[in-house]
Amino acid sequence: MSKPRQQLETIKRDGLAEMAAAADLAALDAVRVKYLGRKGAVRAAFDLLPTLPKEERPAIGALANEVNQVLTAALEERKQALEGAARRSGPKLDLTLPGRAPAIGRQHPLTQVTDQIVRIFQRMGFAVADGPDIETEYYNFDALNTPADHPARDIQDTFYIQKDQGVLLRTHTSPVQVHVMEKQQPPVRVVVPGRCYRRDEIDATHHANFQQVEGLYVDRNVSVANLKGDCEFFFKQLLGPQTRVRFRPHFFPFTEPSFEIDLNSPTLRARGKEWLEIAGCGMVNPRVFEYVGYDAEQWTGYAFGMGIERIAMILYGIDDIRLFYENDLRFLRQF
Repeated sequence: MSKPRQQLETIKRDGLAEMAAAADLAALDAVRVKYLGRKGAVRAAFDLLPTLPKEERPAIGALANEVNQVLTAALEERKQALEGAARRSGPKLDLTLPGRAPAIGRQHPLTQVTDQIVRIFQRMGFAVADGPDIETEYYNFDALNTPADHPARDIQDTFYIQKDQGVLLRTHTSPVQVHVMEKQQPPVRVVVPGRCYRRDEIDATHHANFQQVEGLYVDRNVSVANLKGDCEFFFKQLLGPQTRVRFRPHFFPFTEPSFEIDLNSPTLRARGKEWLEIAGCGMVNPRVFEYVGYDAEQWTGYAFGMGIERIAMILYGIDDIRLFYENDLRFLRQF
């Protein structure tokens, strides 16, 4: 047997033996470098081929390829065996450990109250309408019969985005009533929940942004009796049958006559309060009907609006509106 052939046979024999004897992956990698690395024994055998006689090169080259393949296959097999042994001897899964329950989110208390309000009005036959937070002066003021010199139109009271173009953040959800009436003829019966924005000083009972819900009912022969009956029914459904509702004359440019609604409920009485102003309402001003093309001789209607935060504060006994917007999980998890 020629010397190159003897060397290759020795490389194969010794390589297989050392791979089989490797006790861990680190030892196996050392064997790989020794025999199959760029400066290993197999690579050195290939480098000697050009120095051999031409008649020996084909046979020795074929043997070198065979040795390389055998050692590579043996290396992979031993590696898999060692990895499997490491997994079997590693840390076990302890099925007796308590599981880690995923954190489950929940609705914000204002969302919960809004849903309660909407469900009651839906039972009363109201549909839900929505509109943009960014409005124009026309929809926010003009079409609601608000005069040009009204204080609410000053930049001290309203957030204007482009004052010269009359673009602003809506100060109430009433503009949606105008959008709805422009798109459909009576009868109309909608409730409009949404966010509003005013330049109020933030304190325990006021905020610069707040949630509001508006209602509009337009049909033939709608009267103050319908307004009072529907509002009383709503508040008793929301706050309990012992709730009392009081209507006081007031002024709003978009309703005539207009009223403020006061509440007296068991929750308020438990906190030592007799009456609390909760909403504004009234019969839709005929001039508002003129803006949307309704015949005020044929149609009448009522509208109302109330703050959702104030209702939530009554329902849950909360005395500071700022708690709703501070994102304190200790507070939010109570609901």
